[in-house]
Amino acid sequence: MSRPRLVAGNWKMHTTTAEAAALAAAIARGPLPPDVEVAVCPPFTALGAAARALEGSGVRLGAQDVFWEPRGPYTGEISPPMLVDVGCRYVIVGHSERRQHFGETDEAVGRKTAAALDHGLVPIVCVGERLEEREAGRTDAVVRRQVEQATAGLPAERVRLLVIAYEPVWAIGTGRTPTGEEADRVAGVIRDALGRAGEDVRVLYGGSVTPANVGEFSGRPGIDGALVGGASLDASAFIAIARAFSR
Repeated sequence: MSRPRLVAGNWKMHTTTAEAAALAAAIARGPLPPDVEVAVCPPFTALGAAARALEGSGVRLGAQDVFWEPRGPYTGEISPPMLVDVGCRYVIVGHSERRQHFGETDEAVGRKTAAALDHGLVPIVCVGERLEEREAGRTDAVVRRQVEQATAGLPAERVRLLVIAYEPVWAIGTGRTPTGEEADRVAGVIRDALGRAGEDVRVLYGGSVTPANVGEFSGRPGIDGALVGGASLDASAFIAIARAFSR
């Protein structure tokens, strides 16, 4: 089946408000492919500036994390309604850096995923194995566990709304990547873990994606786009990656 393609930029802990506005405006000017959905995920402090810069462009806004409660005494947290209020359509959950540095568990990722869906946000759920897990031949088991726990209790009609990003932890920010064939194979594992909704769910590849290597992934039938890290901070590079996924 033909799933809409998506290329999303994760700006991580980069950009001031002025820098975010300039980068968002440069991306919005394109040229962007009409058949690829494009989204940017600035830090929380720059969401408003980026939203204003993207007005009328068709480029979607996303956040890098969310808490599962809608409001309350949770100092430092950001709720789904707050993200909707500032104009977000997407939210990244379960990024490996959240899991590694902030102790985010599979159970927490599941709660965030469900809460995002409850409020009309589209979660981009990140899954992927660490290097030692890969070397032990546990890639499929790890990815399957992460997918199943992120979607536990969700009916198929809600699972279909998700985006899953396969981001091998050993590839993030290292310049190393799996082959396109391997990433495509793992995309199949992800869809199998999603059950009868799997064929409808967009699966992205993430991890050191650049204009130079995107062709390894963009032509694979099971990969519907990319979650881009460092290269998304360069408008020209990010646009080139988005254009590579145009059919």
